[in-house]
Formats: sequence, structure tokens, C-alpha cells
Amino acid sequence: MRIARIESYLKNDIPVCRIYTDTGDSGTGQCSTYGGAVTVKVLHEMVAPLVLGEHPLKIEAVVDKVMNLTMKFPGAFVCRALSGVDTALWDLKGKLFGQPVAKLLGGPVRDPVPMYGSSMRRDISPQDEAERLSRLVREQGFRGVKIRVGAGWHGKMGGDRDVYPGRSRAVVETVRKALGHDVHINVDANSSYTAATAIRVGRMLEALGVFHFEEPCPYPDIESTAEVTKALDVYVAGGEQDISVRQFRRMIAMRAVDIVQPDILYIGGVCRARRVAMLAREFGLACTPHAANRAMVQLFTLHFASAMPNCLYEQEWSIESTARSDDLLERPLEIENGAVKVPEGPGWGIEVNEEWLRDAQVRVSELK
Repeated sequence: MRIARIESYLKNDIPVCRIYTDTGDSGTGQCSTYGGAVTVKVLHEMVAPLVLGEHPLKIEAVVDKVMNLTMKFPGAFVCRALSGVDTALWDLKGKLFGQPVAKLLGGPVRDPVPMYGSSMRRDISPQDEAERLSRLVREQGFRGVKIRVGAGWHGKMGGDRDVYPGRSRAVVETVRKALGHDVHINVDANSSYTAATAIRVGRMLEALGVFHFEEPCPYPDIESTAEVTKALDVYVAGGEQDISVRQFRRMIAMRAVDIVQPDILYIGGVCRARRVAMLAREFGLACTPHAANRAMVQLFTLHFASAMPNCLYEQEWSIESTARSDDLLERPLEIENGAVKVPEGPGWGIEVNEEWLRDAQVRVSELK
């Protein structure tokens, strides 16, 4: 059995990837969103030539071959393209063995998987944020939420900016007052602060009972993040932007964070995200993968978090509506009592909607 054909379907910046074997079997995955057109180009021109002809069940070997032979191009787009191959091969393997991916990964350790409602907005008033999160906690049973502090990374290392003066404190205080102390509140700084400012902000978060403080400092500067982690009692989380397993190894060994957050579609797929989770487990650290949109990454992360023993806490669930991914899947994942059940079917357990693919831009690479 060999990988004989790789198809990509690009629509709304979402690159779906489908792999066929020479026996006619197939699996479906997804490359990372954001820069989808570039990702598809890299998939077919750099990744596909290395993957075609390989054995589809030797997923780790396929992934390592691509990373080793593209070592002169150690950038995000190779990993974003590779993630489509990896996730399609896991789906294919699950279908061949008649098992959900979560079971192939050794799980499920937990099913359903508890989620936190993740806000992606800084352009919302503290009161409006508190009101919508309170409503979602009541209606969907979330046991945790995440809100944004700082102003994000604005082109310099730790800009120490807020959307407007006092906004970060106000939104945390207002949400805490609205939700009480039975719901976890996580905050995401998106690389906003220098270490000194992050520590000052972190003290405020500790006083308000925040559960985790995400990406306080610019993500490449793990030394500053480590300084923040050492100084604070609140859990520090990070890693969503990182695509190097070696960088994660350094991050984990120096205990720069308490919770690692690999994104399955940024880092190059399930195999590489699992390596990060297993490294973290060896050091006693938790894993809460980044999953900040409603495309297929939610489905992949659901299986992953179900199976990884150290995915201990609520996992990320975007609360923002995204019309671009509406109807991508034949049936949507559903929140019930703050958790999501892992689909029981083989592979990812939910198929991509063929109608959604019908008007996508299609590109094909085949084994010659």
C-alpha cells in the first residue's frame, strides 16, 4: 500500500487535504488556516513530492521524512502544509482499523472532554464580555472561560500596551464578578508584556483567582516567560506559535511554562503535537492545545485531548461564530454541560461535507 494521490480543497482560507492510497482507501484532514493559498502551494510543491509513494500507516516516518528533508526551510508554512498530510493519514488509519483516532492514540482517557469558552475579542467592553460569557455559562455549561488582556504584540518585544488604560483590570474584574468563583477564568496576553510588566499584571490576576495566564511575553522570548513563571503562582501557559519540537523541549526543560499549548495545525500535525505532550508529561506539566477557530482543528484537538493523559484541564473552544467554516462538517460538534463527546465513528468520526467542497479551489498531486 502506498500514498498515490494528494488533493487539496481551498475555500474561505481553509485548506482541506485528502489522501488516497493505491488501494483506493482515503482519509481527510486539514492544513492550517491563515495564509491558506501559500500553504497549499507548499503542500503540493514541497511536501507532496516527499510523501507520495510512502506507506500511509507509517505516519511518524512520513512526518519525520518531510521535516528532515526540508531542514533548509524551517518555517511555519512547511509545518502548516504537513499538518494536512498528518491529519489525513490519521483519518485513513482509523478507517482502515475501524477505530476513532482517540483510540489509536491510546485513549480515551476522558470522554466527553470538558471545554472552556474562549473569547477572541479585545474590541468588546468589559460589561458586554461579562454578559455574553455569563449567558454561555448558563446555556452551555462551560466550566471555564478565557478573555483577552493587554493589546497583543505590536512589532516590538513586549509593548506593554493595553487597548485603553485600565481595560485589562476592568475586564478581569467584571467577568469575575459576573461568573463568581466556581468558573475558571483564563486570560491571554498574546505576547503583550515585558517580564516586569507581566509579573505586575500576574499579581493582579492572582488576586482575582485567574486559573492560567497565557503567553504573557513575546513567544520567542522563553527566558522572559520563564522569569514570569518563576515569580507567579498562577499557571503560565504558552507555546501556541511554536513549531519546533526542540524549542518545546527547551521550554519544558527550563520550566518556562506550567501548561504547554501546541497547536496541531501549526506544529505539523498530531504526531508532533503528541511528542510535545509526552515531553511535558515527563516533566509533570499539563497540555492544553491551542484551538482558536471552528474549522477541523476543533475535531482533531478533541480526539487528541481525549487521549493524552496530561490534558488535565478544560480545553479551548472558540465562542466566536465563523461563517467561513459553517457547514464544513457533515454535522457540527456540540457542547453539552460544558463538554464535547468524541465521535464514535472510525477516523475523525465526522466527514467533511462534500457540498462545502464543491466550489473550493482544487489542486492535485499524484504518484507518477
